[in-house]
Amino acid sequence: QVQLVESWGGLVQAGGSLRLSCAVSGSSITINPMAWYRQAPGEERDLVARITPGGTTTYAESVKGRFTISRDNAKNTVYLQMNNLKPADTAVYYCRIPSIAWGQGTQVTVSS
Repeated sequence: QVQLVESWGGLVQAGGSLRLSCAVSGSSITINPMAWYRQAPGEERDLVARITPGGTTTYAESVKGRFTISRDNAKNTVYLQMNNLKPADTAVYYCRIPSIAWGQGTQVTVSS
């Protein structure tokens, strides 16, 4: 059974930083694309960042230059480094292996 567990969300002031973690069990991140999504209240769940097994990354326009997706293959963990956070980044952030599994989500709240 594949499981994804997100952690290290929280409350931060605008301009601050957070690094989210997604620990994966039951599958290897080296053979799967990995992605981070977010969902704000009343809105759809949107793709934030994605990394392929080969290491190619893509980002939503709204986070380019501020967010970085990375992975630690030895720990089977994917990260989302978020810098210069804005109130508009407030959402529940989800880790995903496309077509396989979602994490439970972690709340990120950015105060102005």
